[in-house]
Amino acid sequence: MPAKLEEVADRSFDFVIVGGGTAGLCLAARLTEDPDVSVCVLEAGAANLNDPNLLRPASFGTHFGQPHYDWCFRTKAQKHCNGTQFLWQRGKGLGGSSGINFLCWSKPPKEDIDDIERLGNPGWNWENYQKYSHRTEKFVYPTPEFEKSNKMDLNHWRSGNEGPLLTAFPAKIPKAELEVQQTLLNLGLSVAHDPLGGDPHGVFFTPSTVDPKTHTRTYATTAFYLPNTHRPNLTVLVHAQGNRIIMDSEKPEHLARATGVEFECEERICVVNAKREVILCAGALKSPQLLELSGIGQTEVLEKIGVNPVVEISGVGENVQEHVFAGIVYELKDDAAFETLDILRDPKIAAQHIELHAVGQGVYTTGIVGFAFAPLSAYSRSAAENLYSAMKDKVDRETARYGKPGLKEMIDIQLERLERGAPSCEIISFPGFLGFPAPPKPGKKYISILVAMNHNFSRGTIHSTTRDPREDPEFDPHYFEEDIDFQTFLETVKFVRTKLGKTAPFCDMIAGELNPGPEVETDEDIADWLKSFMMTTYHTVGSCSMLPKDKGGVVDPDLKVYGTHNIRVVDLSIVPLHIAAHTQATAYAIAEKAADILKAAYS
Repeated sequence: MPAKLEEVADRSFDFVIVGGGTAGLCLAARLTEDPDVSVCVLEAGAANLNDPNLLRPASFGTHFGQPHYDWCFRTKAQKHCNGTQFLWQRGKGLGGSSGINFLCWSKPPKEDIDDIERLGNPGWNWENYQKYSHRTEKFVYPTPEFEKSNKMDLNHWRSGNEGPLLTAFPAKIPKAELEVQQTLLNLGLSVAHDPLGGDPHGVFFTPSTVDPKTHTRTYATTAFYLPNTHRPNLTVLVHAQGNRIIMDSEKPEHLARATGVEFECEERICVVNAKREVILCAGALKSPQLLELSGIGQTEVLEKIGVNPVVEISGVGENVQEHVFAGIVYELKDDAAFETLDILRDPKIAAQHIELHAVGQGVYTTGIVGFAFAPLSAYSRSAAENLYSAMKDKVDRETARYGKPGLKEMIDIQLERLERGAPSCEIISFPGFLGFPAPPKPGKKYISILVAMNHNFSRGTIHSTTRDPREDPEFDPHYFEEDIDFQTFLETVKFVRTKLGKTAPFCDMIAGELNPGPEVETDEDIADWLKSFMMTTYHTVGSCSMLPKDKGGVVDPDLKVYGTHNIRVVDLSIVPLHIAAHTQATAYAIAEKAADILKAAYS
């Protein structure tokens, strides 16, 4: 169980990990497989052990806005989005965002991961990605009857089967999901060949991070923490917010050396000592802030907040990339013969389904399973060709802007992705109401088609504005700064509204569109709606990019922070170029590989 403060304060451990989230708990568990290695994990949130609010699937979004579970981050007002501030929810507590996410288990195209290696990171390729993600996961195959009734063919799937994290299809897949899939197939998309094996192009059902026996969420806490609490070399302290890394005043070999971490717990400022390394696993939103508060980053940023510069790294908090989505909400006809999550808005019915969940029944055994990944050309070939040409001309013309080392290589790869038809545009079917601005009507059922953008060109920033670690940094994703991002989004939304929404069998089960609504007609109307009501997909990367230092990098291929002797970053912030997938599996894969890197370094 979690440690007491006196077991950590002023004590020494081989490794101090800041952040007990998805990557942090996975890494800690792997390192403490060696009984001679001691690890301390500092987690700012609560333990939340055996919390039914976390363990019960299909509780999508119910944790958002609750400070006990959610950091409740908010972006800077966005210049290209009508001044809108967007909510950036992230998990607070053991397990991090793996404890409050939507449980989707998906993996990127093989080429997206190989692109990371192309950018100067030997070994960060698809082959190793699969090795490490398989080390985490244990996919529980469904029965042949389930497979047949949901028109699945899993004979060629390649998934991990020995890891501690159970993945499976939820017990209940509503008939509506099959109707959406069939409609997309009728519109020309194909069945995805190998969605978890590097080829997600097309339509498929994806598993969830769920235990098929107990119908409960599986996440970093259940997979990597609870099974290992007996280890005397694993110490986890909750309600302990990392403030900054403490540096040795002398720099051996001109490298900054970390000696420990300052943290706040029980209203006390304390220190824990690191004999070997300090490892940041605080996530893409907090790891750059911790580096800056420790004197690592852009000198201009550090001086503004009154922090003495220790290591100048221009890439800290730069190159930020995020996924976004918008929900197109359709009201179902009154004779819809299947249940949706909408019935849970009635407290009495919700209570009944909590009881049903205990015996493996009811809507709490539902998941988000229906996905389609495709290039824009699948929805509008002419728009895809025009946007590619316009962006390529812009890059060739504005060399001062796009010719910077690092950015140039990434933009070139993104143009390649456009040209070859990478599956940048994602369509997700959600079995209930998820969209804005109109609220749901009492007693009605809905299905929402979520349109998500994955390979955005815009680059944002995350920087500290004060040396107070309790204050959030400024999150500025620069949404739609590159017009190609908006135009791609617009065309995909138009495809859903004009094609999917008017094609059988999907159109036969809907009564009409609620959001954005029939009054939103022109491109300008859709633009205003997107800029006000789109949402984050909670997949931020890039803020501590793994790139060569002279190309904007923060960490090297061993995840060590440039200019330091013993500081590493192990979380999604190190991904230099975004991927077409939900990021949960990738966070685990990064941690698994980091564990091998560290074991080799100290063998």
